[in-house]
Amino acid sequence: MPSNTPLVAKASLRSIRVTPQKARRVVNMIRGQRADEALRIAKFSPQVAVSEDLYSLLNSAVANAKQKNPAIRDASELWVTEALVDEGVTMKRYRPRAQGRGYQILKRSSQISVVLSDDKNYRKPSKAEARKAAAAALAETATEVAEKPKKAASKKAPAKKAAAKSAKTENTGEAN
Repeated sequence: MPSNTPLVAKASLRSIRVTPQKARRVVNMIRGQRADEALRIAKFSPQVAVSEDLYSLLNSAVANAKQKNPAIRDASELWVTEALVDEGVTMKRYRPRAQGRGYQILKRSSQISVVLSDDKNYRKPSKAEARKAAAAALAETATEVAEKPKKAASKKAPAKKAAAKSAKTENTGEAN
């Protein structure tokens, strides 16, 4: 792996039965922290419902980073560069109320994604930057292909063409 390319390890958790608003309270505390400090925050956070799942998610991201680069010894070498909480599916339930009515109850869920990197200032390139980089790489490969000497092509015998039918049709006799 080239030394100028930062290591990026991702992990995500879907359909966790905690509202996004509650999950963001813990996730905002770990964003930008060292991974070992983020693990400590997640483990001892008072929001138990989120913190247990976030702790296992961070451990998974650290394991993914170690899988990509075995030279990483522990979580202290990694940074939480991106931590997002998005809305998951919302289950709709109904509660019986007076006079035969039913009130809707929304049971919300969250999706949490974490990105760890060995570069503290790593930022995911925007779509425009990614397009420019892809175009530059494509142009570079095109110039490399153009610079390579071409092999002499072996000549093939031209295929024989079928004899063309005459355009004129002779209409010498008319029907009587």
